[in-house]
Amino acid sequence: MVRDIDLAEELAQDALVTALSEWPQNGLPKNPGAWLMAAAKRRAIDGFRRREMLARKHAEIGRDLEDVQETGVDAIEAAMDDDIGDELLSLIFTACHPVLTAEARAALTLRLIGGLTMEEIARAFLSSEATIAQRIVRAKKAISRAGVAYEVPRGAERYQRLQSVLSVIYLIFNEGYAATSGPDLLRPALSIEALRLARILAGLMPREAEVFGLLALIEIQSSRFAARVGADGLPIPLTTQNRAKWDRLAIRRGLAALERGHALGGQASPYVLQADLAACHARALTAEDTDWKRIAALYDRLSEVMPSPVVALNRAVACCMAFGPDAGLKIIEDIERSGALASYPLLPAAKGDFLFRANRLLEAKVKFEEAAALSSNEKEKAFLLKRAEECKV
Repeated sequence: MVRDIDLAEELAQDALVTALSEWPQNGLPKNPGAWLMAAAKRRAIDGFRRREMLARKHAEIGRDLEDVQETGVDAIEAAMDDDIGDELLSLIFTACHPVLTAEARAALTLRLIGGLTMEEIARAFLSSEATIAQRIVRAKKAISRAGVAYEVPRGAERYQRLQSVLSVIYLIFNEGYAATSGPDLLRPALSIEALRLARILAGLMPREAEVFGLLALIEIQSSRFAARVGADGLPIPLTTQNRAKWDRLAIRRGLAALERGHALGGQASPYVLQADLAACHARALTAEDTDWKRIAALYDRLSEVMPSPVVALNRAVACCMAFGPDAGLKIIEDIERSGALASYPLLPAAKGDFLFRANRLLEAKVKFEEAAALSSNEKEKAFLLKRAEECKV
């Protein structure tokens, strides 16, 4: 309504502060969302008056406010309705506006709606916090210059935004699955919210293979939560996890979603391929049963349709497990030469593991220590230092 993201954030915060003051005294309103909207609109009108802003904006918001007063909160709630049926998912679709680049959409949405910090977003994009901050500022300015209306898209426009929405949901899940920083390895609330959004999206778009690929991927990865962390809070690698703790119901849901993604023709699409990779682990009753050669072949295909340094790194891990540490080291050295993952702790961590498997223990120790120095997560750092200590000749 105000065509200014920064102002909208201020108005929302002011409304929340007012609610914290008034609700304990007057009781919770019948419709808290509409109450907050009305409070924010009143504050906006006051601000426009003080700064003598454009009469048109003043009149538009004034008419909206009169509607609140005349028709009550039920009418406003109906006006805010959309066919998505979930407020957070609607906001994500709304914020992923095509006036922005795909990366800018994701960064802005993760910051404003996902609530991720600059550090967390920077890690997701393998970038610096300063770069992400600049990207978000530029995105806000681009939206302001274009004068775009923040509305929930429908029809073809919704499908144009789908890839950005899928990316945002998965990045939120990943931050919950392996936290960038802080005292804990996991942030389950974020992953649970991402899973909820993926399930809603699958119901909203039942003919989209990539939606079911994402749902399958998140369901299968979520199945491992109970086995990912030891009693000391340190991470347990996939190959040594107690698979009896994996949630078999979540795995069945994930495999069913994956089957749906294949039926819709998504065999070569990125999220379906990633779900295929997760399914290889889910189907293996023991670590020794894992079909690493198939996983390596799937990474070959994924690197063609979604080339990225992280995919290359994961391919290196698969090749190490399938064909021996030298095969993995060859790939990882190519990544190192590119400089693409220079500050990514999992790169030296993976190389340390390959060197450990090749019995090159002194070199492995150096790499584990390097990885620990790059990590911002306390549990991950402790795990890497523990691995360094294990590299005794």
